[in-house]
Amino acid sequence: MTMAATALAVAAVLTGCGGGGGEATKEPEGLTAAEACGGFAKDPAATAALKAVLGGERFEDDLSKPEKALDRLREDAAAQWADSYRPQPVTYCGLQAADEASKNLRIEVNAVGKGPYLGPELAESVTSYATGVEAFSSSTLGKLFFSCRLKAPAHPIVVETAVQGPAGVEETDGEQRTRLITLANAAARDVSAKLGCEGDGLVTGVPTRAAKSS
Repeated sequence: MTMAATALAVAAVLTGCGGGGGEATKEPEGLTAAEACGGFAKDPAATAALKAVLGGERFEDDLSKPEKALDRLREDAAAQWADSYRPQPVTYCGLQAADEASKNLRIEVNAVGKGPYLGPELAESVTSYATGVEAFSSSTLGKLFFSCRLKAPAHPIVVETAVQGPAGVEETDGEQRTRLITLANAAARDVSAKLGCEGDGLVTGVPTRAAKSS
């Protein structure tokens, strides 16, 4: 009995001293796609796009101001617009890869006037997509516009959702363009739902390329 007790005591000491590997498993740093920016990218299409754009599974979120952005849009919908009225964009989502600070993503929202929003000088260099009122993207910048009808006395507005991705991506990277517009669409759907917009025209999942798109 004495020898058995001694053996158990030695085993306990060795285990406590880290003989089995030492430190406990470290929790991954950063947020998952479902947690970042209020979870706008929690659906599978947006999650896959976010991971591919930032090149990782976890993200740091210290620039997002979703409530401020929503409040600004509500104010813009209630305001009486004049020629001098120029609503300013607010960062809805600001992320960077948890293990690579140079890879970052910013999504801004802003109330804008009537379109069209894609001028002829840019039409040949971007890809257009079928969602909202108008949507188009290069490999580093995507823009999506959707209508938002709110209850009176607020008036209908058009919301611009702009997503800026990491620099250094080849301009011919069509998949990156689709990823960015997928994230813009996911963010726009999140904004629309939280504002209670009607008739936004936003699709689910990955937007398809518009006819005659580059």
